[in-house]
Amino acid sequence: MIALRRLFLTAVGLFLALPLIVVAGVSVNQRQSLAFPPQGFSLSWYGQIFTNPEWRNALIASLTLAAFSALLALAIALPLAWFLWRRIAPWANIFQLLGIAPFTLPPVITALGLLTFWATTGFYGQSWTAVISHGIFFVTLPLVTLSLGFSAIDRSLVEAAATMGADDKTVFRTVVLPLILPYLVSGYAFAFVLSLNEYIVAYMTVGFTMETLPIKIFNALRYGYTPTMASVTVLFLGVAAIVFGLVARFGDLPKLLGAMSEDR
Repeated sequence: MIALRRLFLTAVGLFLALPLIVVAGVSVNQRQSLAFPPQGFSLSWYGQIFTNPEWRNALIASLTLAAFSALLALAIALPLAWFLWRRIAPWANIFQLLGIAPFTLPPVITALGLLTFWATTGFYGQSWTAVISHGIFFVTLPLVTLSLGFSAIDRSLVEAAATMGADDKTVFRTVVLPLILPYLVSGYAFAFVLSLNEYIVAYMTVGFTMETLPIKIFNALRYGYTPTMASVTVLFLGVAAIVFGLVARFGDLPKLLGAMSEDR
């Protein structure tokens, strides 16, 4: 029975990994064709990401957008989660719903709303609008992780610090912030990786004025296929694996996923 279950899980794992295996194989194809198994072996397509000016600029744009939008999402989520943790009241849940709404709506609906807003205000096409749009769109991720972090804090620690004369700022800096630091890092990591791969919102807010890698791939598809597109996919997968691996290595991954400690 155990062997049968392992065989089933192995088959499911291979089925899920099959598209990645195909894309990875195509990315090392020696010829400029969509062929699997690969015809020859070459890593030159990975080099194109860094040596070709168009692909390199798209990579820089994607990294910049992801870094700043994740930071903005964290800056919005942190005070909101802190407020929701301190104000235990039914009306406070309205702010939580507002924080979750952008991510729960279909991306196309959110993107169209942002497009309408930026076009109405006259800022459509500006690169900083993509940062704000992604920050709002992905604020749900750090909000959820930070809410888990705040819920794991023993309130008696805060009460003890307040009893000793610490004001709210001191309590937050010396007691709360060290306890939620892993959740801050994980929330930033989640928002960064998803912003790096997001296409619809970025395309709707900046159009062709700023090419991120997902937008660059879409534009390049109109003129033909090159294995560089598959190389970008593998690169993004590698970045996500490294980021989440670091989160798992230096943070408490079960706690970040919402697991309670054994003594609670």
